[in-house]
Amino acid sequence: MQKILVISPSWVGDCMLMQPMLMRLGQRFPDCRIDVFAPPWTEKLLRAIPEIHDVIVNPFPHGALQLAARYRLGKQLRATRYDQAIVLPNSWKSALVPFFAHIPLRTGFVGESRYFLLNDARRLDKQKLPLMVERFAQLAEAPCGEIPRPLANPQLAIDAAQRDTTLRKLGLTLDQPVAVFCPGAEYGPAKRWPTAYYADIARRLKQHGYAIWLIGSAKDKPVADEINQFADGQCINLCGRTDLGDAIALLACAQLVVSNDSGLMHLAAALDRPMLALFGSSSPQFTPPLSVQARVIKLDIECSPCFKRVCPLGHFNCMMQLTPDLVWEKLTQTITLKN
Repeated sequence: MQKILVISPSWVGDCMLMQPMLMRLGQRFPDCRIDVFAPPWTEKLLRAIPEIHDVIVNPFPHGALQLAARYRLGKQLRATRYDQAIVLPNSWKSALVPFFAHIPLRTGFVGESRYFLLNDARRLDKQKLPLMVERFAQLAEAPCGEIPRPLANPQLAIDAAQRDTTLRKLGLTLDQPVAVFCPGAEYGPAKRWPTAYYADIARRLKQHGYAIWLIGSAKDKPVADEINQFADGQCINLCGRTDLGDAIALLACAQLVVSNDSGLMHLAAALDRPMLALFGSSSPQFTPPLSVQARVIKLDIECSPCFKRVCPLGHFNCMMQLTPDLVWEKLTQTITLKN
């Protein structure tokens, strides 16, 4: 049996985008065991991905070297006798544990002068592989292999018992159709659609009988509070009240998701929910929501995408000019509204 250790990205959305790579490993090595080394905040998501056998929680804070601790962890992992490690992050620190674990084949893209840590170092052709999901999938192939096209989309499933447990925990019901808004963006405010715009759409959906749930981390609560205030208190603010497993269950209940380019956007796509994905500073040519049910809304203005955390020009036109009327028009093409 082939044993493979995958060093996971730190972002939730990127973790979802690595699933097609895991699927491809399962196709190439039907009896393989795939373990993932990942940050603790992604653990519940990764345990919901069927291709993953086990999750090894990465104990190292972002940016921390802790060389001796990494050596000790690598030494512990030697007992598993992994055949291959696939290192998805480009940092050299991310390649240390597989090196210390004496994993014989260590695969990843060239990055941060880590040639001696990887013995299967690949050069990335960004023109040939424009999407992040394609770049991850390429690492599942042999060195000169080609990824199969089209790639399978990421897929998540949640059973009714998990869903109902989360609804009871949060005191929610499904008496009305549900619209879930994901107004946060961990990367920075340049990815966030304005709160007043979200509130405008919330009021319109409320008139059509929808319950509006706002989900995100505790960091997103002030943004969600502002949306709810602008929407005259007609939303249910769940930001900071859920873990990632709860968020997956809530997204699975949605008849509509409206989201910034964020990790939750990728989870909604993997759940195949009808969705509007709002792009401003980032690009759907790199990390689009991978679902036939998703619709991307983006303005083609000269300065976008800039990939900055904060608008470098100060006007934020990529989002400010993406008005609620434009979004509402696209929304009515995505779902059928009653009343």
